[in-house]
Amino acid sequence: MNLKDLYIDFFKSKGHKQIPSAPVVPENDPSVLFNIAGMQPLIPYLMGQTHPYGTRLCNYQKCIRTVDLECVGDKTHHTFFEMLGNWSLGDYFKNESIEWSFEFLTKILKIDVNKLAITVFAGNDDIPFDEVSYNKWLSLGITKERIAKTSDDNFWIAGSSGPCGPDTEIFYWQGSKKPPVKFDTSDENWVEIWNNVFMEFNKNTDGTISELPKKNVDTGMGVERVTAILEKVDDNYLSSIWKNTIDLISKLSNLPYKGNEKSMRIIADHLRTSIFIIADPADIRPSNTEQGYILRRLIRRAIRHIKTLGIDINSNWESKLTDIIVKQYQKYYPELKQKKETIINTLKIEKEKFNKTLERGLKKFEKAIQNSHHIDGTLAFHLFDTYGFPLELTVELAKEKNIDVDIEGFKQKFMEHQEKSRTATALKFKGGLAGNQEIEIKYHTATHLLNAALKQIIGKGVHQKGSNITSERMRFDFSCDHKLTDIEKQKVEDLVNKWIDESLPVTVKEMPKDEALKTGAECMFIEKYPDIVTVYSIGDISKELCGGPHVKNTKELGKFIIKKEESSSSGVRRIKAILKGSMSSSVGGAKTHDK
Repeated sequence: MNLKDLYIDFFKSKGHKQIPSAPVVPENDPSVLFNIAGMQPLIPYLMGQTHPYGTRLCNYQKCIRTVDLECVGDKTHHTFFEMLGNWSLGDYFKNESIEWSFEFLTKILKIDVNKLAITVFAGNDDIPFDEVSYNKWLSLGITKERIAKTSDDNFWIAGSSGPCGPDTEIFYWQGSKKPPVKFDTSDENWVEIWNNVFMEFNKNTDGTISELPKKNVDTGMGVERVTAILEKVDDNYLSSIWKNTIDLISKLSNLPYKGNEKSMRIIADHLRTSIFIIADPADIRPSNTEQGYILRRLIRRAIRHIKTLGIDINSNWESKLTDIIVKQYQKYYPELKQKKETIINTLKIEKEKFNKTLERGLKKFEKAIQNSHHIDGTLAFHLFDTYGFPLELTVELAKEKNIDVDIEGFKQKFMEHQEKSRTATALKFKGGLAGNQEIEIKYHTATHLLNAALKQIIGKGVHQKGSNITSERMRFDFSCDHKLTDIEKQKVEDLVNKWIDESLPVTVKEMPKDEALKTGAECMFIEKYPDIVTVYSIGDISKELCGGPHVKNTKELGKFIIKKEESSSSGVRRIKAILKGSMSSSVGGAKTHDK
């Protein structure tokens, strides 16, 4: 049985409800471009909002991380990965969490307990040593020599303040020799496979620590890493997850995996990630900004390595590789099968565009060497970043012309670029659990009013296609076949402000998803919602499935002002708006329950 199925079945037997994987592009979360962890979509519930499925949850979640994009090509790095998670929202805590993790690993997966080691929180000036976790591991048969006490690596917090707490990490011995008696955390043969986070404290903005009245458990285990361990391979790309894809790349290139590992890994990883991004309900397409820029980089980097392997770039490789990846994942993510043709067409269009870009890059190269016998680091990096020339290609072309290349200068520019990317990613994630600011909650509520107003003014065929909220503004994407006129924009703005002035109540109900849809409730990503859903209503003008949170009354929003209306992509328009003079709010909405 597949690892995901084993995991879900096990935690269902422990009273957990399976929740669907959220899309890879988060809804109403400006802190990240993609969902980067299994807990990311559950932030509102970890903050205290009631989950319609109860207090014990489990799932497998699609995740994308690109901060280490250039590391992909080794044995272990991936941009797309699946995370297994189980959560307790104020229900069970450390003892049960640790016991079930141990049971799943040793009884279900049959992992030898002698190959396991543990880290626990050693304590610091503010928070004591995690004695409960330490003693629980001892009671399960883990020797004290295999339990390491650390501080920095075993404490979790998102951002600088907010919910936080110790975690305990589980490691597996992947070395070829017998595992040592004592656990040395610096020994790379010990590989982390599971992390259990215990949110039991709150770090206040003044730096003080207080105990949370409601304590949560958040766990995460990577599918790719654990699969490689279970199948006893030291290269993730030799596991069953990648076998069919790697075999097809080998067949297309007429080359063996051995000796061509880097290129084959990059192609397999980047295309799998691209396929999941294109299939996402957010309708991301290659572009020069945000998620679209990441998608374009992934596709073009894959194409560079397809050329490196000698695969005919004009053949239908994109169709063959898409077919095999979709078949592998469609049982768990049916959206891949539904959007298969869109995926293939998007890859084909980007392939054709990139071929033209490469041609322009060659012209740039030829022009640059007309009056010089040297390519400096800045030009070499420009050819790489703008035209997709890997350094190896620039060096090869230069060698044919007896021209030298400043390789060290290129590496310096490349490192500067990587550092900027990491800094930007870190800043984006800094929001985390601490990102639910009052003004952002107001903007979230305002998106519902804007959606309703657009339907009345433009037409019922208008549907939300995405949104992005910060503390300064809201951005709302919607389906529309024309640029809004000044009159249409003014009517939309006036209608939203009319509803704000009417002090409409914001209420919330929980009900079966089918029933919610029958009542006319709207939603952006229907497949991400569980069978029991939360429906937010604003007076009688708006009813939407949504995770919240929202204000309790529209009077708290202040004045709504449209700052800009523009094209987002084909058939999709974008409105940027702000709120001015909003009142202090109470979050949540008046809650009622359907029985």
